[in-house]
Order: sequence, then C-alpha cells, then structure tokens
Amino acid sequence: MTGRFPHVLAIIIASIILAWLATYVVPQGEYERKYDPKAKREVVVSGTYHRVKAKPLSLFDMVVCIPRGIVEGGEVIVTIFLIGACFYVVEKTGALKQGIMTLIEKFKGREEVALIITGLFFLIGGALEGLEEEVIPLTPAVMLLASRLGYSSLVTIAVSYGSAVIGASFSPLNPFGAVLAQKVAEIPFLTSAGFQVIVLFSAFSLWMFLVIRYGNKNRLERQVDSPTTTKSQGKNNTFILLLVGVAFVIMVYGLMSLGWGFNEMSAEFFVVGILIGLLGGLGINGTCVAYIEGMRQMTFAALIIGFAHSISIVLQDGKILDTIIYGLFVPLQGLGTGLSSLGMMISQSILHILIPSYSGQALLTMPILVPLSDLMGLSRQVAVLAFQYGAILMNMISPTNGSLMAILVLSGVSYDKWFVFAMKRMILIFILGALAILVAGVVGV
Repeated sequence: MTGRFPHVLAIIIASIILAWLATYVVPQGEYERKYDPKAKREVVVSGTYHRVKAKPLSLFDMVVCIPRGIVEGGEVIVTIFLIGACFYVVEKTGALKQGIMTLIEKFKGREEVALIITGLFFLIGGALEGLEEEVIPLTPAVMLLASRLGYSSLVTIAVSYGSAVIGASFSPLNPFGAVLAQKVAEIPFLTSAGFQVIVLFSAFSLWMFLVIRYGNKNRLERQVDSPTTTKSQGKNNTFILLLVGVAFVIMVYGLMSLGWGFNEMSAEFFVVGILIGLLGGLGINGTCVAYIEGMRQMTFAALIIGFAHSISIVLQDGKILDTIIYGLFVPLQGLGTGLSSLGMMISQSILHILIPSYSGQALLTMPILVPLSDLMGLSRQVAVLAFQYGAILMNMISPTNGSLMAILVLSGVSYDKWFVFAMKRMILIFILGALAILVAGVVGV
C-alpha cells in the first residue's frame, strides 16, 4: 500500500505518539476500582474521580509501551497466526478453491445472493461471539471469492468485516458487548432483545443494500479458473470443507457454552490444520511447510494488533484515560434525556478511538453511565444501547482498531480509501442507531 497517504503502521505509531504527547497536556486523574463478581473483572467506581500527581511518560517509556502492547495482545496474535496458517493449509490442498468455484457456479447470475449469504455468515458470527479478530485469517478466502464474482476489495471488506461489526454492534447476544455491559449495569440478560433484533436486521439490510449497490456500479472483470480437480480429489476436498465447517460449529459452541477464549480456539484450529494437511495429501513435511508459510503471511497483520494495544497502555500509564472519560460523560448530566442519550452514544464513539477494546470500554464507562442514567430518569438499557451503537460501531473506521488495520493490510487497501468508502455508508447506520436509541428512550425498553 504505497502512496501519499501514510502506511497503516505509520498511522498506528502516530496514534501512539499523540497519546504520549497528551500525557503532557491532559491533567492526570483516576477513578477507584473494585472487583465486580458479576462481570468477573475490575470496574471503576462511579463518583470517585480525583486528580493525581504523576510525571508524564518519558520518550523511552512510550517506546517501551510498544512491546508491552504486543505482549498484552499475545493471545489474539497467536490466534491470528494459527487460524491463518490453518486456512493457508486448506488453500494449499485445493479444497478452498474448489469450494469457492462450486459456490460461484451455483450462484451464477445471482452474485448478490452470494454476497448476502456471505454477509449473513459474518453477521451471525459478530452477533453470537463478537467475531472480529477471527475475520483476519478468513480475509484471503473472502478476497478470492469476491474476485471470482467480480467485486472489489472494498466490497470484500464490507461484506465480511463490515457485516461482523454490524452484528457485534446491534446484537443482544454478543458476550463481549451487550451481555457484559448489561452485567455491569445490573440489567437482566436479553433485556429489550426483541427490539434489538429488529434494529439488527434493519441495520444489516441497509448496510448490504448500500454495499451491493456500490459493488454493482463498480463491477470488475471476473477472474476465471479452469477446473483441474479429479473426481477423487473432489470427494477429498468436500470432506476437508466439511471438517472446516464442523470446526466452526465446535468453536461457536466452545465460546458460548464452555467458556473458551483465544487459546482454546487456537488449539482447535492448529489440530484441524494438521489433519487437513494430511488428508489433503500434503504429507507431514508439506503440511509443516504450509503451516510455516501461512504464519509468515500473517506476521504483519498479527503485529498490528499488538501495536494498537500500545495506545491504551500509554494513556493508562500516563494517568489521563480516566480524565478523558470524566470529561466526556459528566457534562451529559445537564442535558435532557433525549440529548443525553445521544451524547452518550457520541461520547462512546469518540472514546473508542482511544480504547480499541470495547469490552474494556464497557468496564470503564458503564459504572459511570448507570448512576447518570438513574439521576436523569433514563433507562439503564438505553445507556447500554448507547455503548453498543456508539463504541462497537466505531470499529468500522477507527484507525486504532488493530483488526481493521490488519484486514486492510491483507486486502491491499489503504486506510484513506476504506475510510471514505465506509464513512459514507456508516453515517446512515449511525443515524439508524441514534433513532433507535431515541425510540428506546420514548417507549422505555
């Protein structure tokens, strides 16, 4: 991605430097924290913000935050390496190419249907388990599909990552978003679930309409592959693709029912990748070589995640993150319920640029917003929706979101090109979310 616009890594490093410079300008302060047994994590204590005396970070301290960020993002980085390598092995067996060609043949002349089905897959993943980092290793496969259908890389990212973000933002089931925020706010699970599902599918329908319209107006020449698969290879490839499908089912079950995290997912796909290599006829050595090559291709994308983690570390070490939170949310108390709910959403969006982890943002902000909501006579669930529709939706364009930047790297798309494309369409999604929050406030969800 060469050109006048800064490289992805340059954008992340610039963000780290800006966060460091802010430690010399923004007053240091912090909230007290306590362990919340419901959320099973530490949360801030509302009303305890106070100024503290702390030295701004030195230049060397800032640089040290970079390797610390990589270490902190270690589980995610390993997951990207191992799942990405698994799919590279699948590609080397020829099964992935055959599956995509079969899909294209079935939807010949109905390419929009293929895009909608692909988008639904990622939407469900985002809705059920906050699919985001997991999109990174899947990107080459989706790129291959889109190019064979005659669509650009922008459409590819929008249908995959974009749909996953829509699912994570508007879902009542995302364990790292809605569910965690409701736990911290002490709201029953699935409060206003019916309302949220309606908004979810409204947002997805609008998003896919906008993306498909753009894709059809900017069609590319379809890349065509000549079939070279024998009958016996075809059966083997079908079995490999079924194994990949079963692996995803197991992963979703593990995440939702067994308390799995990134390490468990990594372990599962490591085993699946080895099995697929052997079943695909690569042999032990060929499978190992393919696995190493797959990890090599994921290296930069994985490290971007670590660099992005460094930003919040700089803000936390500089004792200014809590000050920023205090400055964004406390002034909302003087507004009416309608304006304050919209203010919460906008403030959550701004804050998410500084805090790439939306689960971490829920733990930092919900304990502050809950008593504010109670004082203003605003439903706590509205505060949760403001968090979801504000913070999580920002993952679509935030330059500090490591997953997005890694996907752009793999897709060969510059950040400015994606930002212009996504922002035009995300504004409408953002307006839809804002209207939903106003309606929720009126009807008292």
